[in-house]
Amino acid sequence: MSDIRQVIVPDIGDFENVDVVEVLVKPGDEVTAEQPIITLESDKAALDVPTPFAGTIKTLHVKAGDKVSQGSKIADIEIASEQTTAPKREIPKPRPSPSAQVGRVDVKTQLVVIGGGPGGYTAAFRAADLGLDVTLVEQAPTLGGVCLNVGCIPSKALLHAAKVIDDAKAMSEHGINFSQPEINLDQLRNWKSSVVGQLTGGLTQLAKQRNVRIVRGTARFATPHQLDIEHDSEQSILEFEQAVIAVGSRVVKLPFLPDDPRVMFSTEALELPEIPPRLLILGGGIIGMEMGSFYSALGSQVTIVEMLPQLVNGADPDLVRPLQKHVAKRFENIFLNTKVTAMEATDKGLKVSFEGNDAPASDIFDRVLVAVGRRPNGDQIDLEKAELTSNEQGLIEVDQQMRTAQPHIFAIGDCVPGPMLAHKATHQGKVAAEVAAGEKSFFVARVIPAVAYCDPEIAWCGLTESEAKQQKIKYGKGLFPWAASGRALGMGRDEGMTKLIFDEATNRIIGGGIVGPHAGDLIAEIAHAIEMGSDAEDIGLTIHPHPTLSETIAFAAESYAGTITDLMPPRRRSR
Repeated sequence: MSDIRQVIVPDIGDFENVDVVEVLVKPGDEVTAEQPIITLESDKAALDVPTPFAGTIKTLHVKAGDKVSQGSKIADIEIASEQTTAPKREIPKPRPSPSAQVGRVDVKTQLVVIGGGPGGYTAAFRAADLGLDVTLVEQAPTLGGVCLNVGCIPSKALLHAAKVIDDAKAMSEHGINFSQPEINLDQLRNWKSSVVGQLTGGLTQLAKQRNVRIVRGTARFATPHQLDIEHDSEQSILEFEQAVIAVGSRVVKLPFLPDDPRVMFSTEALELPEIPPRLLILGGGIIGMEMGSFYSALGSQVTIVEMLPQLVNGADPDLVRPLQKHVAKRFENIFLNTKVTAMEATDKGLKVSFEGNDAPASDIFDRVLVAVGRRPNGDQIDLEKAELTSNEQGLIEVDQQMRTAQPHIFAIGDCVPGPMLAHKATHQGKVAAEVAAGEKSFFVARVIPAVAYCDPEIAWCGLTESEAKQQKIKYGKGLFPWAASGRALGMGRDEGMTKLIFDEATNRIIGGGIVGPHAGDLIAEIAHAIEMGSDAEDIGLTIHPHPTLSETIAFAAESYAGTITDLMPPRRRSR
């Protein structure tokens, strides 16, 4: 016996009249439960719509080019009479905790992910793809964490706007003059927010497609197998078999800061409250330099104060020098080896006191942006109730499978040792999810690229020269100045440089760095070369398109190997 069941468009979020871009089946096809049968595409995302049951396609009600909404008919499927919908995953009862249970249990789940940032939502989605019942706890109203909502993504949108302004201004030296830009802050702010909204909306849709349960609230451990979740003054208990801690980090606040709205952190700065005539940025690291580049392009007189002897600490000095030379022409002041000792809110502005050789004793600024670093949130979730600890920095120790001291609890991203970078968190999130699902997965990344998206960009990965010297590694390097790059000259940006570092014993690449436009895009090739164990010849003999910035990587390898023809080779190497 058989009967005919109808497949309709499920809840796809706040979308109507979505385009059908492809029909993946035809009448007579046999399909299995959860097999995609059509592909939809909105202005935010593309998604496949699966059939909830197996059978034979009898009739199709849609074709490519049609528009559908929730409830629209897709197809009629003939199925066996005893079959209903696709089997739902059973939620197994969590293993009993060695500690006493607390309170009622409102939700049970196989895997809970605490935090919906890049690492957290990646872990949740990957675990769901592997068949686990997944709950994602996020305190913010949207997924994406700091990176997507108030960090990486909005800052890059605004940096693009800054680049357009700077590029237009630079062309005046080459015979093309533009009038001064008229900046509509409301419109610029709305555009930045629309970029964020498109991505957060896509994440919500992906969570629905994967049946990932979203719980809003702030989570803290109650026992090693339970979370206490608070939302709008209401509390609930979530019981889990396994957990992934992906709680991210928070800004470091200095004790002398006055309680004044003119003191900003990155979140407030990205909201574009105004274009301050004079802006002081505390911290010459990646965030400080990015925000300095943006506000300077908008018209602020920017001063950077940094306690260390160089900007963008962690990068080699020869990569930082072109950046410092470039921004010195644009910023009002750059004070290195200098610290702020006091700050006072006055009617005229924020009076700031300095201690350093070149800085004045004090000065007044319209606004101050604090960008002195971030602190992990591992100390915010009552780890002790899960019989776990964090160190003085708030970091949780993990093994290569991202397991904590509790084998059923994983930790990833900013709250574990290593650089606080979204791309580190996403890879660790996949590892944690795969291990939780029973797969043999390990986080063994040889390099994690770092990028400062200021102007010019700086990117590096692997060993720096400074680190190689400290480790007493016998190394050689290949340099290629962008003043010899036809592409860089055509862009009017010849201040850049590409540097590769090689192990002299093997000629294999062990590090590299780039300064110049699009360095963040170019660094991936160097990271890949290190992961693959490439030597100088592997890189140099790979044909790169000409003229491009990417070929500077090949030229740097040829420079080390002594085979370069675009410059005089520094020396001839034995082959």
